[in-house]
Formats: sequence, C-alpha cells, structure tokens
Amino acid sequence: MAEKFSIEYIWKDRKRILGMPISFTRYAMSEDRLFYSKGLFNTVEKEIMLYRVKDISVNRTLWQKLFGVGSIIVESSDSDLKHFEIKNIKNTTYVKELLHKQVEKKKDEKGMSITEFIDNGGPNPMQGKK
Repeated sequence: MAEKFSIEYIWKDRKRILGMPISFTRYAMSEDRLFYSKGLFNTVEKEIMLYRVKDISVNRTLWQKLFGVGSIIVESSDSDLKHFEIKNIKNTTYVKELLHKQVEKKKDEKGMSITEFIDNGGPNPMQGKK
C-alpha cells in the first residue's frame, strides 16, 4: 500500500495576472525545498533543495508595482533549475527574506561553507604551494 506524505508549507502563492491569482502556475516553500508547479491538464512539477540556492534577488517593474506584485530571481547549483524566476507574487520582499533565512538555515545544518560554491572547475591556485 502506498504511503501518503504531507508537506508542510511555510509559504505558497500563485503567479498573478493583473494582481489576481488566476494562473495555473503555483509556487511553494517548505523548510527544505522550493516548489514550482505549472499547468492544468498537463502539469509540470519541479523543486530546488534550499541548500543549493546561491543567490536571491528581487525585480519589480513599473507594471508589477502598480499591481502590487514582483518577481524573485533564484540562482542555484541545481542542474535543472540554475536560473529560476518566481514571477508576479505578492509580498516580494517578505518572501525573499523568508527564503534567505531558510536557505541560510539549511546551509548551516549541512555545514556548508562558501568554498563549496567557488569551485569553477579550473586549477586550484592554492594546490601545490607549500
């Protein structure tokens, strides 16, 4: 028998059109993942582990400001979602800060440091020096 799992979300919203949540694009965040779901009949679902997030920024155009929404741009080390945009959501600054705190919390729990994100695949300048 298949076991049902329930995910507790910290935040969730839909992509908004003219400030109203009438699209079939949904975003959500749990304690350890960021979720993306798009579609009505054919649904695509993706997720990013929060410890893989490298950078978070906010973008708000004039039109977005008029309708009380904005977009969050997430850069990650995820192979599928390196550049991910959470488009046209409410409370953009609050969500960005919430996301930032969860990302830092997960990185601290995993004992990750900045050196894990610097590797560019090239030779290590410190290697071989004594």
